[in-house]
Amino acid sequence: MKILWVKAGGLVPPDTGGKIRSYNILRELSRQHSVTFFSFYAAHTNDQHSDLKNIFDRVVCLPLKLPEAKSAAEMFSYGIRLFSPQPYGIAKFCLPEVRRRVLALINQEKYDVIVCDFMAAAGAIPWTSPVPKVLFTHNVEATIWQRHYEVAANPIWKAISWLEWKKMENAEHRYLHLADHVLTVSEADRDAFAHIVAPAKLSVIPTGVDVEYFQPLALEETPNSIVFTGSMDWLPNEDAMIHFLAEIFPLIRRQLPDATLEVVGRKPSRRLQALAEKETNVMLTGWVEDVRPHLARGSVCIVPLRIGGGTRLKIFEAMAMAKPVVSSSIGAEGLPIESGENIVLADAPQDFANRVVSLLRDSSERMRIGNAARALVQEKYGWPRIAEIFAQTLQDVVSRGQK
Repeated sequence: MKILWVKAGGLVPPDTGGKIRSYNILRELSRQHSVTFFSFYAAHTNDQHSDLKNIFDRVVCLPLKLPEAKSAAEMFSYGIRLFSPQPYGIAKFCLPEVRRRVLALINQEKYDVIVCDFMAAAGAIPWTSPVPKVLFTHNVEATIWQRHYEVAANPIWKAISWLEWKKMENAEHRYLHLADHVLTVSEADRDAFAHIVAPAKLSVIPTGVDVEYFQPLALEETPNSIVFTGSMDWLPNEDAMIHFLAEIFPLIRRQLPDATLEVVGRKPSRRLQALAEKETNVMLTGWVEDVRPHLARGSVCIVPLRIGGGTRLKIFEAMAMAKPVVSSSIGAEGLPIESGENIVLADAPQDFANRVVSLLRDSSERMRIGNAARALVQEKYGWPRIAEIFAQTLQDVVSRGQK
């Protein structure tokens, strides 16, 4: 197949869940198919996208002059788009120059299928083109904004969350209908979208993990150590850690005063930094080149998300390293896991704290759950197998379009 893959926000470095998923699927697809990769993203130094020419047949990138996240300039950018029907996450990326570039690519070459990667790129896709178009969703974006609205305490942020929720809800309805086929990353997301379009138009692409890269390491665990991995400039991760530090970690330290928490991920917010400074047993690493040593040295991995959607690749990475994971129900939403067998689920702060403490005190239980977790992902969720499912789904869409 000849595939045009359109992605907002860039692809490398693959340091967020969505980028990791897309990068690994694309890398596997490019082994057997012709891939043109087009991405548009905020211009930045040390841009690595030119390196992708070693993987794909063609790479076209369009760096954009976008304001820095959470800056005054971004507040202004949001303000001038306040009355746009498009959600800000789509409007800020899908500029006229981006749409022109996509059209030019389609006019230059004949593609079998166009993949719109994430809802953020949907505003750049020429949906009236005769080329089959597949929308690859990594989350139910409207649900994420709804959960932001539900947990927000700041009235301004609550109002913004409500507005983006409603805009994104409308956008998802529109683009799901325009797409020839829609991919989700979990059964839960598919069920949510089945209320919008016919179930036959939806397919699930399971979450994967590089089981060769994420293997158990022969590093000694730090006693009573808890680790969280994730991009800290992603709001659900920030909310999870602020909630954990305020509501759960104190309950853990009442039972285990020497318990430590390591938060591994780029760009922790000032609010999170201020909370961490009050705790002598908390470390924020910021960006790290390799998360594996941090996971290996941790006794228990946590995913206390209150805002979710899609699936959490961080869980599969920890599982592949045979680490026990304690997660909220939302954090593990959409993953084929079984609580008490290969993961531990807990939601109420006291219950979450008790489950973490129980594992910290029981090395044999940590080993049992970790080994079961590793066995699950090793057997079923390596990226080559996930890419096979993806490619077959695209081929089915192409074949239907030729009839």
